[in-house]
Amino acid sequence: MNEPAIELKGLSFGYDGSPVLEGVNLSVPQGEYLAVLGPNGGGKTTLLKLLLGLEQPTAGTVRVLGQEPSQASRLVGYMPQLTSQGRDFPISVLQTALLGRLNSRSWWPRWPRRDRDKAMECLERVGVEHLADKPLSDLSGGQRQRVFIARALAGEPRMLLLDEPTASVDPEGRASLQELLGELAKTLTVVLVSHDLSVISRHVSCVACVNRTVHFHPRPEVTPEMFGMMYQCGPHSCPVEMIAHGIPHRVLAPHEVKP
Repeated sequence: MNEPAIELKGLSFGYDGSPVLEGVNLSVPQGEYLAVLGPNGGGKTTLLKLLLGLEQPTAGTVRVLGQEPSQASRLVGYMPQLTSQGRDFPISVLQTALLGRLNSRSWWPRWPRRDRDKAMECLERVGVEHLADKPLSDLSGGQRQRVFIARALAGEPRMLLLDEPTASVDPEGRASLQELLGELAKTLTVVLVSHDLSVISRHVSCVACVNRTVHFHPRPEVTPEMFGMMYQCGPHSCPVEMIAHGIPHRVLAPHEVKP
C-alpha cells in the first residue's frame, strides 16, 4: 500500500468555461477515513465525479490507488446520494446488494452461489441480513443506506466513496451509521462527502474542505482557516461559533471582529 489512495496534482475543472475546482493538490494515504466537507455548490460532487472517472480534468492529474480513475473503478465502491427517485422500484434487499457484483460475466438474474454468498456476507457486515427478502421500498432511510453500503462492499473494493450517507436519516440512524463507517474504516479507505460538519465523528482521521479549492488537514478537526475558505468569511464577518450537540461544551475559535 505504498501509493496514495487519492492523489491530485494541479487539478482544475469547470463546466462551460465556468471554473468549479482550481489548482487542487491533495494526497491522501491509504487506510484513512477522510471527511470531505464544503457548502452546496462548492465542488464536492464534482470532485467525486473526477475520482470516479465520470469527468475528466481540464488541467492536472487524478490518481486513485495509483491508477487512472477508469482503471481503478473495480477497486472502488461508490454509494450515491439518497434520492426519492426509484424508491418504489420492485427489488429486494438481497437483489440490491447483488447489483454490486455485476460485471461483464454476470448473468442477471441467475446469480452464481458465490455472488449470493458474498452479497449476504455484506448485508451481515452492515447489520441488515435479516431484511434480505424485504422489498427495498419498505425500509427506513437508515436501513436503505446500510443496504446501499452493502451493495458498494459487494464488489470487494479497497476504497469506499460515500456521497452524503447520513442525509435523510434521523439522528439515531446517523449515529449508528457513523459507528458502522468507523468499523469499515479499519479495513478500507473511506471517503465521506457531506455539507454537514457533524459527520466529523471520533472515527474520522482527516478532513478536506472543498470550496473551489481544497484545504487538507491531517487531523479530524476544522480550523478557522478552513471555516473561512468554506464559507467565505472575511475580516469584517461575524465570527462562526461551532456547537456540537450531545457534547457538554462548545468550541469557539479565537477571533477578532474589526469595526
